[in-house]
Amino acid sequence: MPELKILGLLHGASNYTFLARLGPDGDGGLRAVYKPARGESPLWDFESGTLYRREVAAYELSKALGWPAIPPTVVRRRAPHGVGALQRFIEADSRHYLGESTEHGETWIRVALFDVLTNNADRKSGHCLFDPENKVWVIDHGLTFHVDPKLRTVIWDFAGDPLPQDLCGDVERVLAAIDRGPLAGTMQELISADEIAVLKRRFRGVLDRRWRFPSPSSAWSIPWPPV
Repeated sequence: MPELKILGLLHGASNYTFLARLGPDGDGGLRAVYKPARGESPLWDFESGTLYRREVAAYELSKALGWPAIPPTVVRRRAPHGVGALQRFIEADSRHYLGESTEHGETWIRVALFDVLTNNADRKSGHCLFDPENKVWVIDHGLTFHVDPKLRTVIWDFAGDPLPQDLCGDVERVLAAIDRGPLAGTMQELISADEIAVLKRRFRGVLDRRWRFPSPSSAWSIPWPPV
């Protein structure tokens, strides 16, 4: 297993988040973001020590769907500060969603749908990164998969719109994979049985012909700070 070396603390995060190098020093190493379980700040509504697993579960779900682009994320057990999530570091410029919301519409609707499916309680604009090739990556999925409605996001552009037909097949395919396919075992290792049951309920819900993207219900519907 490649050695994980801490390069420094990433400031501005609510939990302890480290920039690390995986493998040899220099150009041969891979930079990564390391979020240890014991660095998670206590929350009243999310069980302590579970946020890193939710990060990995979100990545596995996005990989199965084929969208949105989340940097590869795994559970790392042998690490300087104990078990946590290890995610590929993305070199990004200063752009984020609020400055680019009129562009990349097909990407944003997929991000918005993913946040509904995962019940994302913290979709800030700054969680949407642009790499040098102009590809959008989304990060920070620790506050996901709660059994109670928790959707908080800056992306409300699609409120009232139905599920795009070209995404129905992806949703149906992954619902089957969570229910009885290879994804079932993966998710069982990362989130609780109740959370999986409600996740499947959300998948079935968006497939209902009457379903529409939700609208913000209060000021709480938008995370603070929004970026």
